[in-house]
Amino acid sequence: MRITFNPLAATALIGAAALTLAGCASGDGDDDATPEPSDEMSSTADAGEGGGEGLPEELILGLVPSDEVDQLVTDGDILAELLSAELGVDVTTFIPDSYSAVVVAMQTEQAHIGFLGPIAMVQAVDEASAVPVLQSVRYGSSSYVTQWMTNDPDTFCLDEVTTEADDEGVNFSYCNGATGYDGPQGEDALELIDPSSQISFVDPSSASGYYYPATQLETILGIDPLTDLAGAFFAGGHPQSVQAVYDGDAVVGTSFNDARSELSGEFPDVGEEVVVFAYSTNIPNDGVVLNGDLSADAQQQITDALMAIASTDEGLAALDAVYNIEGLEPADVEALDQARQVAANFGEE
Repeated sequence: MRITFNPLAATALIGAAALTLAGCASGDGDDDATPEPSDEMSSTADAGEGGGEGLPEELILGLVPSDEVDQLVTDGDILAELLSAELGVDVTTFIPDSYSAVVVAMQTEQAHIGFLGPIAMVQAVDEASAVPVLQSVRYGSSSYVTQWMTNDPDTFCLDEVTTEADDEGVNFSYCNGATGYDGPQGEDALELIDPSSQISFVDPSSASGYYYPATQLETILGIDPLTDLAGAFFAGGHPQSVQAVYDGDAVVGTSFNDARSELSGEFPDVGEEVVVFAYSTNIPNDGVVLNGDLSADAQQQITDALMAIASTDEGLAALDAVYNIEGLEPADVEALDQARQVAANFGEE
């Protein structure tokens, strides 16, 4: 799905994200209200027999597609079943087409659990009084970067393009030091972006797909992403943004690192045709927020249940299928506060 760039919609989202919540900052006492994984996590079988005390009769789990919707429905249902067995209550999935819809659902008490990107996590906290409880782990880290990518390496690569093969023998190309998934890298090359050219962003609420790269353009180049990028558009998802560059619909695009792998099965040459030439600063990984109207005991039960799921092979397989999650750890409130600052300052002169 390709969504035309809409400055008015983006402005509304940015204004909403700019609402700060002092109580969520470190040292203000709300850290104590964030559930920590306990040492008394029961097995799935035990919890399934007698769980559910203090929980609603049904929990709604909000997931946003990062790839095929139909596949997420299938994978999400498996995760919901595991969570249901762990907690002893029904868990159903809610799969809208944007992070913002999950935030609204939490605000209107139509969702209890949300797997969200960091900016959307901040929005859920600030706008829906949600509680951040867990952060995803990938490649041994709870942070990641925006990757800037292009189909025109002759313009944007200031040094030689290098190609590396992954464990499956698929080749991926880079330049300007943008390897290792630690940023920022290649920011000098951002100065070569023509504001009138086609630029593929991901989603108005995506941290790596919009907020962080747009902030780079603003702070480094003085480009106002709301008014100065005539050819920019939202692709609707990270793989879709990669494909927009691959297909030639955009000369430059953004996504999480390395979203090219999401398309390598269908397009084996995508990692070479779409070259990564720059990274943003490090971004906290996506994570889990809970509806603030749930009791502290219910929040703790859900947090422990998710950690218990992540401690089993079956559970890790389900988390990997949903969002390529390799583990879960307590939410990094300090890193989320930094993401909040990116959102709050976004668009300011």
